[in-house]
Formats: sequence, C-alpha cells, structure tokens
Amino acid sequence: MPTPQETARLEQIKRTWQQKRQITDRLAKIKTKIGVYSGKGGVGKTTVAVNLAVTLAGQGHRVGLLDVDIDCPNVAKVMGITDKPDYVDGQIIPAEKWGVKVVSMSFFQENQDEAIIWRGPMIHNAITQFLQATDWQDLDYLLVDLPPGTSDSPLTIMQSLPMDGFVVVSTPQDLANLDAKRCINMIRKLNLNVLGVVENYTGDIFGQGGGKNLAKEVDAPFLGNIELRAAYRDSSKPTALLDESVQDEFSAVAEAVKKSLKEFGSEAA
Repeated sequence: MPTPQETARLEQIKRTWQQKRQITDRLAKIKTKIGVYSGKGGVGKTTVAVNLAVTLAGQGHRVGLLDVDIDCPNVAKVMGITDKPDYVDGQIIPAEKWGVKVVSMSFFQENQDEAIIWRGPMIHNAITQFLQATDWQDLDYLLVDLPPGTSDSPLTIMQSLPMDGFVVVSTPQDLANLDAKRCINMIRKLNLNVLGVVENYTGDIFGQGGGKNLAKEVDAPFLGNIELRAAYRDSSKPTALLDESVQDEFSAVAEAVKKSLKEFGSEAA
C-alpha cells in the first residue's frame, strides 16, 4: 500500500499532467506562440508586444495577445480596451480591439490602481487558469506579454505554455542589456528559442547600439531598433496605428521575427 505522502504526490502528478493536456488542447488551433520578454521592467516590453500585435493584425493575420504580467498588467490600458471579456460556460471569451483578441489580469481587477499582492502559488494558479479557460479559436499568432525577470512567474509560463520562441526587449543602456542577457540565458537553459533582440528607446537621449551588441554577444538575431518618439505621448491608440515611422519600424520587426521563426523550423503564418 502506498503511503499518504506517495498518494498525494501521485495525485499532484496526475493533476499537473491533466492541466498540461488541457492547455495543449486549448491552444491547438494557434499556429505560432511568441513570448515578449525582458530582464527588467520599464524597457517598453508591453509597448513592443502591443504594437507588434496590431502590426501583425494589420497584415491580415489572426492575432491574440495574452497579458500574464500579473503584478502590473498594462496591455488593456495601452490597447485602449474598456470592455471586459465574456465568461461563458466556464470559458473566457477574449475582448477584441484593433483586430487583436486580448486577455489580461487587469480585466479581473475591480480597481486598476489596486496592488496585486500574491505569492508564487496564487500567480501560478492564475496563469494556469488563463491558459486552460481562454477560448482563442483559430489564431495565426498568440503574443504573450510576460512578467520581467527570471523568477517564478515567467518560469511558470515557460514550463506551461509550449512557445515557438521569445522576443527579448532591451534598451541601449548597459544595465538593461545585462538583465536582458540573464533572461536570454534562462530561456536557453530551458531549451527554448530566442527569436531575437529588439532595442527600444533608441535615439539621442539614451543612445544606440546596446541591443545590437547584445544580440551579437549572445549569438541571437537582432530584430531592429524602436526609436524614442514624441508620437508615443498620444495614448488614444497603439502608436503603430498613429505614426507612419513607428509603423515602419514594427513592420520591420515583424518581418525579422517571421524570418527567425523559419530559421528555427517554426512555420510562421
């Protein structure tokens, strides 16, 4: 007879296997899954995720955007979405705007100023529920805005969600690139693909070239520069939909991401 501890362990293994199977089944209609990731907060990871998503949607692709930055979920704010997702028969039906389906933790906050003070197990459960319950339908691309850093939250995503690769966002500064290198090392330790590095905030104020140097140093593709522009002050819609220069930059990043996916053997949509 197994001991109570052995029985509990077997039950946990069974639950974990069932969760992974449910997540795999739920995501079966999604062709390509891309994480947008950074080593630290404040480098513009969400801005890149949102503008890349609307750029791909503008090219005629079916696109979803999952915000799993549980502590600071900002995707809905940047997208300008006020309507919450529907919840039907135990399924989350994503909200939609600018041609992008969106699910974010912020939809489930009563007050957006509220601090989400959760320990690791609660964060893990919230992320798992998003993955199990969301009905994305057919998508060409699902972009996942990950929490920054190399701790429990991004690790949960990397172990639970079968990703085709990660876009790493950095800036020209040395410290940002040091942290970006750490998250690249984490991705590779988990035997996952680094699709490339985007350098955000390029320009006279912060300089240029740190992201390109990082990409060369870690032997990863450089996906492009995103300049720091006054156009980002207009928050009425994602900036790639407002400014032609920004649109051109994100179109170039999108093409570089597709090229990197093909090189890794993932069929880009």
